[in-house]
Amino acid sequence: MLRTMWRVALLGGLCLLSVGTGSRSHGKRTATVPATRQDERQGRARAPDARAASRPARALPFASCRDPLSSAEHDVLDDNTHETGFNGDDGSHVVLTWVGDGTGVILVLSTINGPLDAYLHAGSSRLYRSTDYGKSFHDISQRINHTFINEEFGVSVGPRSSVILTADVPVLDNPGGTIFTSSDAGATFRSVRLRFHLAQPITYHYSNPDYLVALSIDSSLWLSLDFGGTWSKVHDGVHRFSWGAGVNLFFSCSLVDAVDAEERGDLLLKRTRDLGRSFTTVHEDVYSFGYIGTFLFFSVMEDPGAPRVMYFSSDQGDSFSRALLPSASTEQFYSILDGDEDMLFLHVDNPGDTFFGTMYTSDDRGILFFKSLERHLFDGHRRSDFKNITSLRGVYLTNKLDNDGRIRSVITFNRGGTWQQLNKPENVDCEEKSKNCKLHIHGEHSRKNRIVPMLALSEPTAVGLVIAHGTVGDSLSASQHPDVFVSSDGGYSWRGTLRGPHHYCILDSGGLLVAVEARHDGQVKTIKYRTDVCHPEATNYHGFQRSPPFLLLRFSTDEGQCWKSYNFTEQPFYFAGLASEPGTRAMSVSVWGFRPEADGQPMWVAVTVDFQSLITRACNDQDYEEWLAHSAQEEGERQGCLLGVKETYRRLKKQSVCRNGRNFMVSKKQSPCLCTRDDYLCDYGFYRHVNTSECVRQPRPGNKSSDLCLTGEEDELLTSGYRKVPSDKCEGGFDPQRAAQTLIRPCVTPGTGSAASPSSQVTHFDTPGERLVLILVCTGAGVIVLVAIASAVFAVRRVVYRNRVRTTTAASRRTLKVGPAATAPPPASQTQTTILLHNVTHDI
Repeated sequence: MLRTMWRVALLGGLCLLSVGTGSRSHGKRTATVPATRQDERQGRARAPDARAASRPARALPFASCRDPLSSAEHDVLDDNTHETGFNGDDGSHVVLTWVGDGTGVILVLSTINGPLDAYLHAGSSRLYRSTDYGKSFHDISQRINHTFINEEFGVSVGPRSSVILTADVPVLDNPGGTIFTSSDAGATFRSVRLRFHLAQPITYHYSNPDYLVALSIDSSLWLSLDFGGTWSKVHDGVHRFSWGAGVNLFFSCSLVDAVDAEERGDLLLKRTRDLGRSFTTVHEDVYSFGYIGTFLFFSVMEDPGAPRVMYFSSDQGDSFSRALLPSASTEQFYSILDGDEDMLFLHVDNPGDTFFGTMYTSDDRGILFFKSLERHLFDGHRRSDFKNITSLRGVYLTNKLDNDGRIRSVITFNRGGTWQQLNKPENVDCEEKSKNCKLHIHGEHSRKNRIVPMLALSEPTAVGLVIAHGTVGDSLSASQHPDVFVSSDGGYSWRGTLRGPHHYCILDSGGLLVAVEARHDGQVKTIKYRTDVCHPEATNYHGFQRSPPFLLLRFSTDEGQCWKSYNFTEQPFYFAGLASEPGTRAMSVSVWGFRPEADGQPMWVAVTVDFQSLITRACNDQDYEEWLAHSAQEEGERQGCLLGVKETYRRLKKQSVCRNGRNFMVSKKQSPCLCTRDDYLCDYGFYRHVNTSECVRQPRPGNKSSDLCLTGEEDELLTSGYRKVPSDKCEGGFDPQRAAQTLIRPCVTPGTGSAASPSSQVTHFDTPGERLVLILVCTGAGVIVLVAIASAVFAVRRVVYRNRVRTTTAASRRTLKVGPAATAPPPASQTQTTILLHNVTHDI
């Protein structure tokens, strides 16, 4: 009966397949094929449609270089192509996970989408394991007792080849859930019964796999110090948590009315630095928080219904400061785009459904923020096209929504200091009527609108290499077919390389590129995918009315200048995803999909192609060249200077057909540059003059309230008006010689870490006249204080003298009181003093 129902579901189009999420804390290791979820289709509002917003001039087609594959090469690839059919497995949800670094172990978890009663009576998961990089798989379902695994949690992989599977156990009549743990990359598993039910996947400590944190469905935080063997409750009412540096663990919690506490901003942000034995409250009235790089950040709703403000801490919450940023109302949001130990990229949404906001970059303290890019695109699903180009230091790519409603791509080569449009690809021409012919890169916005199957791809081991979908013209457009473009210098120059959308991977540290065309033959429609290993696609299959398409595997050994095509299977199948081992060191790639069997059931298929036997020669010194990064940035002595340093890399020549190998390490030489004004930011209270580029003092703020409180106390900031750009390593050259000026920021009581009160003002004392006035005012205040103290001393002496006289008189009378001791009320002055102290403490 279940099998019949499943056939009907497949033929009726209810089988939704997708390939997606990766391990958040431990690299991109997991590819999934789950069902589409309703909550992921919802957003704040409808995002602007690129089809309607952009109508650029159509670019002329470019010629894609194709080299023929020789018969000898074809025979070698045939001998090293391995196909695995998962016979009898009709699972609708498949998770592929690499375990460990260089182990060759892949775990494949297959589950079935169906009703809960099906799970209880006939449902089970199948677990497969490969130890040869996907060339062969073995069914190891018996190691987890054929238990049904929660498809949403999938396979959690941690450091040192640790693995956790979470069983999907109904809550009714079950006091706790079940997990399966493995510390040997899935060779063996141990079953552990929990005292609680998990609300989300278990979180590993970033370096110690024995330290695990879990959140239960009743909002309790649990901690295990022995890789899940035993668990202890840490705290109740927890909303979210995050590991910090070392064993610092941060979490937000609420004590009462937990349901709406987050919306009201009534959360407490707490920290434990001894694994749950003691706690410290970092801040109250917290709306949300996060941790990235070395920065703890949280937004605070200081008054009920008031806009939120952002606070940052760079010392694990011991101290914090309010960031110099606009506040965000309930209609807006803050979003940390990227960050490391030196700086942060932050997006602040504009009010209303504008679908854009302002991007800011921080200083090295995470306190002072500088406007980096206006009208930064952020669609209604709170998704940004912001992308870190990891193959070259300082490069970021994103899209902006211009005033004319068009979406255009911009790139920065100095970590957000300046942005510019991308250059037109060298082998693409535009129509004459196009006034501003540029390359525009499709990002998350285009992926969400089903225009491209994947995002831009770059890897730190493939220096300067970027591969992405793009459109050439006046702006980004969905009306014309996106093509694939490649840059070999980190985004300065581009070249059209493949016509139409593709899936692509970087192998052998950039020495090999692999791509599969994103075809829509038959009834295949792209509906969803998430960034992951090789960025696989999610697909929706509506029956099998047409024959599955033949797929060609294209590969390039010259960074995409020319491609060779290989038909890797004699029996076509429906494409589901392209996957390879994370880290780009592998020489093999797996193409995943399924084909219909004679009985109408789908059979999962994995085809792994190993290029190691085709590219046999190991690279030698003659195959590499010295390449100066950012050499297109400037000319002369400062050519290649970025953030105060020149970097010369040793990288593979495009014409070299050889293998980097697994032991390949990126090598570079660094030399410092002389400092210029471009290596400095204008510090708080200063701005860069348009004509001279010098940092000059901003006009006095008048009654404007203080924007910043650095230490939570009255702060005296000495500054020359300049502050070196984060991560800048320049030496010598320009050195601000201006005498340090003083900025006084009055804040509330010292040590609280709170921001300045609304009535606080920033006061400047720099000129001789201002200093003279300050001296006279201080002298007058000192005189007044001395007079007040003298008066108080005189009054106290009179009171003491009178009390002594009264005491002497009473003692002389020798009156004896018999009975319970009578407690006299304290003097009026003492009672008043107690009340005042209490009020001061409450106000603080």
